Amino acid sequence: MGILNRTPDSFYDGGRTGLDESVDHGLALVEQRADILDIGGVKAGPGAEVSEVEELDRVIPLVEAVRGRTHVQVSVETARPAVAEAALRVGASIINDVSGLADPALASACATGGGHLVLMHHGGQIRGRPRAPVYGDVVGDVLQTWEQLASVALQHGMMEDRLIADPGLDFGKNTFHSLELMRRLPRLTVAMYPVLVAPSRKDVVGETLGLPLEERLEGTLALVALSVLHGAAIVRVHDVEAAARVVRMVEAVEGRRLPEAPVRGLWE
Repeated sequence: MGILNRTPDSFYDGGRTGLDESVDHGLALVEQRADILDIGGVKAGPGAEVSEVEELDRVIPLVEAVRGRTHVQVSVETARPAVAEAALRVGASIINDVSGLADPALASACATGGGHLVLMHHGGQIRGRPRAPVYGDVVGDVLQTWEQLASVALQHGMMEDRLIADPGLDFGKNTFHSLELMRRLPRLTVAMYPVLVAPSRKDVVGETLGLPLEERLEGTLALVALSVLHGAAIVRVHDVEAAARVVRMVEAVEGRRLPEAPVRGLWE
């Protein structure tokens, strides 16, 4: 899943607001072998308030433009039912909700539009910074929250086979929590639903290695490899080309993908 933000304040790539620029970046991610483009019109972390009208203006034309020029699936990161409804209507197939169904009507909109829905554990952090979060067992808390969110989604019409779960690295968690989630990821990937892991250049990488944003690629790729090895269905990244190569290498080692150009020792 390649990250395609149309925002002026994205935490890593600086964001982009021009439609043409955003479309070009999305198509470049597809060339780098993204299977899904995750379009966002509001920064998930702390940032300026964005009205529903502005979010629609940022997201919907980009979904339409990308869907008209590529075959890959489009995901939209939003917590607003109206944005989800409009996005699904013009070709999105996944709604990526980092709010933990703050508005349960989002699930209804997703169900009506026939989309998949990502349920993320945010630990009480919605567009904020975690302040001394405490968990008796962070993995147990994630599993319990997924179960609660899934129950709400099902009550609002979602089909169980259209739910995706995200442990929410760094959201409402300190670095030790995020590392524990990665360490115990097999417990999460066998639990209920396909799992999405979003490690890209996050503080769990920066704080673990003592590195700034621009130097967190290798750490991100290590988490990508571990995610795929331990059963994650989707990894969400900025650096698609490098991540795609890591994913395909792990899949080949696991016997889930054939080598693309095998010749060594195969001639007579």
